[in-house]
Amino acid sequence: MTPTPTRILLADDHALVRRGVRLILDGEPDLAVVAEAGDGAEAVEKARATRPDLAILDIAMPRLTGLQAARELTRLQPELRILILTMYDNEQFFFEALRAGASGYVLKSVADRDLLQACRAAMRDEPFLYPGAVNALIRNYLDRARHGEPVPAKAITDREEEVLKLVAEGHSSKQIAEILVISVKTVERHRANMLQKLGLKDRLELTRYAIRAGLIEP
Repeated sequence: MTPTPTRILLADDHALVRRGVRLILDGEPDLAVVAEAGDGAEAVEKARATRPDLAILDIAMPRLTGLQAARELTRLQPELRILILTMYDNEQFFFEALRAGASGYVLKSVADRDLLQACRAAMRDEPFLYPGAVNALIRNYLDRARHGEPVPAKAITDREEEVLKLVAEGHSSKQIAEILVISVKTVERHRANMLQKLGLKDRLELTRYAIRAGLIEP
């Protein structure tokens, strides 16, 4: 009897990238793309609707980033395996991905080589890290051990980060409230808290901070 293929949700805001990744995956009998999404919020909706086994998420997407979507999906469906597929060879994003619940981090530049291996590793509950990430992990661990330091805390909460991204994308408080299913008053409170915590004055400065933090592309 043929085993049931791993059901995959694929999220990337570029249709061309999704098509390319789908070509890699659909050629394998043990892997099947059952849903696609063009942004992080849609990825969460599609995951709720289709209950996939594995989600492959880009980092830089509208509404919710891949990292924000990963956090939400880990909370909603703890059994879901998550891979981050990105063009960013960036230690900060790599550590954020692990904290968000991802079990693998694959670079788009070598997806044709690494993605299939990463999918199968994730389904075996094994981490998949590209060589540069392994080096970063070891270096980070050794540095922290040497100085006896814990991982530094983030300046803002996960929810504030979600609001920040949407503010920077130009959404109104009412639109943000609808997307995140919270009240307008809560959105305004998060915005005020962020301005105070980050020492910023207005939406423009919040947007600049969001670009520097990699939440939106300039």
